[in-house]
Amino acid sequence: MSGGVPVHPTARDRDRPFDPPPELAALRARGPVSRLRYPDGHLGWLVTGHEAARRVLADPRFSARSELKRVPVARPGTDPFYGSPALPGWLVDMDAPHHTRLRRQLMGWFTARRTRALAPRIERIVGDHLEAMAALGSRADLVEAFALPVPSLVICELLGVPYGERASFQRNSATLFRIDATAAEAEAAMGELDAFLTELARHRRRAPGEDLLSALAAGGELTTAEVAGVGALLLSAGHETTAGSLGLGTFALLCHPGEAARLADDPSLARNAVEELLRYLTIFHFGVPRSPLEDVVLEGRTLRAGESVTVSLSAANRDPARFADPDRLDLARPASGHLAFGHGPHQCIGQHLARTEMRIAFPALFTRFPGLKLAVPPSEVPLGEDMGFYGVHRLPVAW
Repeated sequence: MSGGVPVHPTARDRDRPFDPPPELAALRARGPVSRLRYPDGHLGWLVTGHEAARRVLADPRFSARSELKRVPVARPGTDPFYGSPALPGWLVDMDAPHHTRLRRQLMGWFTARRTRALAPRIERIVGDHLEAMAALGSRADLVEAFALPVPSLVICELLGVPYGERASFQRNSATLFRIDATAAEAEAAMGELDAFLTELARHRRRAPGEDLLSALAAGGELTTAEVAGVGALLLSAGHETTAGSLGLGTFALLCHPGEAARLADDPSLARNAVEELLRYLTIFHFGVPRSPLEDVVLEGRTLRAGESVTVSLSAANRDPARFADPDRLDLARPASGHLAFGHGPHQCIGQHLARTEMRIAFPALFTRFPGLKLAVPPSEVPLGEDMGFYGVHRLPVAW
């Protein structure tokens, strides 16, 4: 609390690493919309109720423009990406019509039908990495051996990014999403990522292939800077989010062996299991920033134009008004309607791809390693509380 108004909680209960900070549940119990004090002293709002969150995310009166956003948790220095206009191509920081124009260029590459066509290739990538993991002996870091490289290779092939460059873009992406990264570190990482993708976009414009960056570069609708920006966004968020979900999801299943056994015994459960894991874990743990363009009444509270609003997806996905017994992991639960991918016009464009990767990866992992277990006590698994996407930094496993 600060001056009677709460700040956004960040600390997890180490004995319940998959639950959001407990203060979020307490705030939600008092009401779905509450006051929030931001690190710069601004008094804004926190949305913790499921229905209220859906309404905000679907309402065009709530802007996603980066110059209106505030980060709800403290970062060293000034955040380099909020408080000024969106970087070229970063459609997540734009409203219509600019957001619509860019998203339209991408939609055909991320449909459910197109993603299904990628499934055989994803299955081969998953299988290859599981065999490489098995060749390590009887222990491995699941993040390094499986959770990180699988989505990195998938997004690289889709975009047309050389996989040999993964060490550089993974390092820079991790810096961008680190809460404790200084403004200088984040700007340097963004600069390196942008320079790499700008050169690649120019090359693809001269010599296009059959990948997404080539289509954008050769299509003539976007500038080179926009192509590079879209590429940076998809490359960084596209592998970080799925890697986080695979790593944290495996950790959760290993801590719930009954649920892991259900999935191993019945791979047809994978579709529903993935939805429940997405709901239960919700790796966007600091929420989605918005700002009303005009005064809006929400759940009896008047949110004034220009005030900052944080939509807590993790709190919304644990709302007992929407999900019965929400703090329990149940792979057979009908978890449709969760907000792990957001909602409305900014709903994650890569959601079908992420779902397909997870639906393939989890059953394959537990089928290939039926005796998979943690190699350290759960309390020793390093959690990604310092990241914009919650996950595990490492996951030592044995079999």
